Amino acid sequence: MKKKAVILSSGGIDSTTAMAITREQGYDLYSLSFDYGQRHVLELEAARRIAEIFGAREHLVIRLDMGRIGGSALTADIPVPKARSDEEIGSGIPVTYVPARNTIFLSYGLAWAEVLEAPDIFIGVNALDYSGYPDCRPEYIRAFENMANLAIKAAVEGRLRITIQAPLIGLTKAEIIRRGTALGVDYSLTHSCYDPSPDGKACGGCDSCLLRKKGFREAGIKDPTAYVD
Repeated sequence: MKKKAVILSSGGIDSTTAMAITREQGYDLYSLSFDYGQRHVLELEAARRIAEIFGAREHLVIRLDMGRIGGSALTADIPVPKARSDEEIGSGIPVTYVPARNTIFLSYGLAWAEVLEAPDIFIGVNALDYSGYPDCRPEYIRAFENMANLAIKAAVEGRLRITIQAPLIGLTKAEIIRRGTALGVDYSLTHSCYDPSPDGKACGGCDSCLLRKKGFREAGIKDPTAYVD
């Protein structure tokens, strides 16, 4: 039997490339997405399509109300920063950071992995071309993995060892796009924008759009994204 893997999927470039890598490695795929009150909730439709195309055994959507907590431009009435320079994007933690988001998401992934008896959880975090989020760093991933194996019954009883797989963590956005393209990823299906228009077009100016544009440009691959501008 194939090994099972839980893959956190936002429908974006990174998580979709991570899913392609997981499939290439021969896992049965269990895609996990979150409807957490994000203003770019249409990313969930992208995640659904991608899970179907990749042949995931199941695509589970967990509904949370992180808008009740607030503190982020993605879940509260706070403007999304636009047209920031590379230097601005690379310094500090922006207001699009969602408090404890990856910890919450990975915890749900851990619970599902224990039920599925899946030893691996894949997450598309990246520590190079990203917006400075603290829960995208290698030391965070190592710490969560250590915690995971102290936290669940299956690990304590010696029946399951959880590994948090972050195959993109040391890659630039351009390298991620090249890797995914080589694996046959159709990036026109993905969604990255934090502040899309009502008809679903990417704004072109938020940090995520700017990093996406930069990645395709540096990869030498045509960006298939429909932007407002």
